[in-house]
Amino acid sequence: MSALDEILKLKFGYDAFRPLQREIMDEALAGRDVFALLPTGGGKSLCFQLPAIVRPGLTLVVSPLIALMKDQVDALQASGIPATYLNSSLGAEESRRRLNSLHQGDYKLLYVAPERLLLESWEDKLQSWNIHLIAIDEAHCISEWGHDFRPEYRKLARLRQLLPEAPVMALTATATDRVREDIIHHLKLRQPKRFIASFNRPNLSYRVIPKNKPLQQILDFVKKREHESGIIYCASRKGTESLAESLADRGIRAKPYHAGLSNEERSRHQEGFLRDEIRVICATVAFGMGINKPNVRYVIHHDLPKNLEGYYQETGRAGRDALPSDCLLLFSAGDVAKQMHFIDELSDAEEQQKARTQLQQMLHYAESSACRRVDLLGYFGEGWTQVPCGACDNCLSPRDSYDGTVPAQKLLSCVFRIRRAGGFGVGLNHVVEVLTGANTEKIRRWKHDQLSTYGIGSELHRNEWLSIGRELLRLGYLSLAPGQHHVLTLTPAGLAVLKEGNPFT
Repeated sequence: MSALDEILKLKFGYDAFRPLQREIMDEALAGRDVFALLPTGGGKSLCFQLPAIVRPGLTLVVSPLIALMKDQVDALQASGIPATYLNSSLGAEESRRRLNSLHQGDYKLLYVAPERLLLESWEDKLQSWNIHLIAIDEAHCISEWGHDFRPEYRKLARLRQLLPEAPVMALTATATDRVREDIIHHLKLRQPKRFIASFNRPNLSYRVIPKNKPLQQILDFVKKREHESGIIYCASRKGTESLAESLADRGIRAKPYHAGLSNEERSRHQEGFLRDEIRVICATVAFGMGINKPNVRYVIHHDLPKNLEGYYQETGRAGRDALPSDCLLLFSAGDVAKQMHFIDELSDAEEQQKARTQLQQMLHYAESSACRRVDLLGYFGEGWTQVPCGACDNCLSPRDSYDGTVPAQKLLSCVFRIRRAGGFGVGLNHVVEVLTGANTEKIRRWKHDQLSTYGIGSELHRNEWLSIGRELLRLGYLSLAPGQHHVLTLTPAGLAVLKEGNPFT
């Protein structure tokens, strides 16, 4: 048995390494740069924690989350591994004590946030601490195309100049090809060995349901699992507090968790959740949980996530112990409209376009009738052919389909006639208003009440038309004109449905 195997068993209690862990550690111990993409629950932390024990000197861990630092350091100390963290949650006296211990070489691992790391006063400290490995956790934060971009991560390349001999290990649980290249480029990794694990989490099941009386839907779901732990993601701080209060009023041990709470409150709620005293944590999607709790049995999204990467990482906090766990997304057109409104308020045009593209991908996932696993893994460039997967709503209960050729032709025709009549395009909402015969100021001003398609869709409800429109977008019969406010244009495929009467299911 090697030293690594012995420490794995003795300090961490595991009998065997997870896929790629051993290979990643061997590269780091050989002093080479590493890029590691392991899914949430794939054991990223161990990849730098175990080498830190084996080799002399200090391992520097860059982490964006205070909660994650405390959680990991507590676990390491409980296993007898000298580790510490420095962040804004500590008082001046405690910070000084830890700095003194670092100068004396008392620790094997130091967790620190990127903002503090790059203060000028830290340069001499870093060079005097005998740092032998730099681990950049949540490395996707360095990319503007990552789901959680942090500008301060861009400055981490400075570490290469300060500590040229120390190998760098970049770790993330979620990254598209574009984000991977960004990480390697911006961190100035030197010919890194790349380790890419499968994104598939076989123990997770995925389900999307129409959002209708969400509190009742969540209550029904949670009460069937009252002895299990879960995380519910909400779009706003107010939403997390309101939902946690409503659940608590109905006898469910629930607490909120977001960046607006005091450090003490967040810490208290986190500890209670880790000890199973609190069963449900209601958290903002903007604030990373960073809670390493293996027995989270479900993750619910009360609101639509902004992008698929964030959604994947958040659902990945369920079932880290490899036991079956559920991921539920409540979906409504109202949530889409809210997100669109936030995007419209962004001042940067490129940022707007990026956000629209990401939202569109999220929308396609939520409304797709295909296997959720195929859609999710396909986003990260991984093929999945074992369909039905047996663990998503679309595979377990395939949706009824119907011949939608006539409604599709009506909507496509309306898009075509609006553009031909005025020489400009409009958004989906306006097209639906024309189809349903609405009497709005814009319709009167643009004389769209005189079009042959005005009112021809009154047999369907407005939400049904919006859903058909989004499906036509998803299937490529319509597209959103780049750089414009959600303006619909007909694609060649859409024109074929319109002119040739191609069937549409």
